[in-house]
Amino acid sequence: MSSQPTEPGAGNSGPGSTGPGSTGPGKQGPRQPGPGEQLFEQLLASAHAAAPMELPALAQRFAEAVGLDRIDVYLVDLQQRCLVPLAEGPPTLDVDTSAAGSAYRAHALRVEELAQGRIVAWLPLIDGAERLGVIGATAAVIDVALLRRCRMLASVMAMTITSKRASSDSFARRTRSESMQLPAEMLRAFLPPRTIGNSHVISTAVLEPAYEIGGDAFDHSLTPSTLHVAILDAMGHNLASGLTTAVALAGCRNARRAEAELPELVDTVQHALAGWLPEQFCTGILAQLDLADGLLRWCNCGHPPPLLIRDHRVLDRALERPAQPPMGTPALLADVEWQVHEEALQPGDRVLMYTDGVTELRTGGGAEFGLERFTDSIIRATAAGEPAPEALRQLIHAILDRQDNQLRDDATLLLLEWRPPGTR
Repeated sequence: MSSQPTEPGAGNSGPGSTGPGSTGPGKQGPRQPGPGEQLFEQLLASAHAAAPMELPALAQRFAEAVGLDRIDVYLVDLQQRCLVPLAEGPPTLDVDTSAAGSAYRAHALRVEELAQGRIVAWLPLIDGAERLGVIGATAAVIDVALLRRCRMLASVMAMTITSKRASSDSFARRTRSESMQLPAEMLRAFLPPRTIGNSHVISTAVLEPAYEIGGDAFDHSLTPSTLHVAILDAMGHNLASGLTTAVALAGCRNARRAEAELPELVDTVQHALAGWLPEQFCTGILAQLDLADGLLRWCNCGHPPPLLIRDHRVLDRALERPAQPPMGTPALLADVEWQVHEEALQPGDRVLMYTDGVTELRTGGGAEFGLERFTDSIIRATAAGEPAPEALRQLIHAILDRQDNQLRDDATLLLLEWRPPGTR
């Protein structure tokens, strides 16, 4: 598609112009929107009003308006293994082997040749830092102007899907491949987006078993100056465990939004647990990263220490500090004063937090997976230089594949990367 011609009344008319849109000598009338601007306006209005499962039809109307054969919208499934079409008809695509999956993994355009002289431009659906899926635009020829309009559609679709998924079950149904257990359903209702970030930092997390998590959870939130993160592991693997984690998440957010310091924040969580669920307790790490100088501050409440990854290497015991009791009744009985640990990160550093369900896995021979094998898996997953969300996706899949996708306990990973402007 060629670029749009100059619109009447919108050009640089000379003095004394009386052409279309002018209001007299030397004056210019209101600029009339061009075709591209009108299309964008119509797209935004339609997306705002559309029900979730009307989005494929909306995308197709857009395709016809700009001269494409079709546009297909795909969402990634819960475990990030396949791309599921939002509409009935197109096939499900594998994330690891398809061109569409390559666009998802790399956060970048991929072009695939089809029969009958057609091509598909695959574009990632990304809202902020979170990968949602891809769109596929099919046509005989896709030039720069048409590709720009496809990118516009991808941006609108990503924002629309994010805004509508909290009030509809349609997207959840499409992205699940099996029934979800009640504790997992409850916990996932409390979780934030899988990935958040800005120009200074990114934080991304995964939980397995995806449909049966019982007591693990993560949280992350951004302010202009700070990344707040938490990883939690409640005692047990049942509905009571999920309730414990839910109370811990609520306490964490309540104190954080009141601008509490880390010790006060942890104290809020442990008093909430001790008061409402005295038979339950929760381990965890609650941390803050200063976005300007990279100072990481954290409290460790009976949890495995975080790992520091620098230059694709896990630095031995770099963030290992004495752990304190779990939050809840044990900490209350011990009358704990929460210690805040600090570490200055270097640009490009990654910090990985995990629950003990990862290292306590059993290998095929019955041996414990252990920290050494886990560290080796981290190195392999990060050595290729993938973005943090993709590196974490590959890491959890490598762990699951060792276990034939069967876990005895929850396994949760949270990876943050400090990347101030100018970092490669």
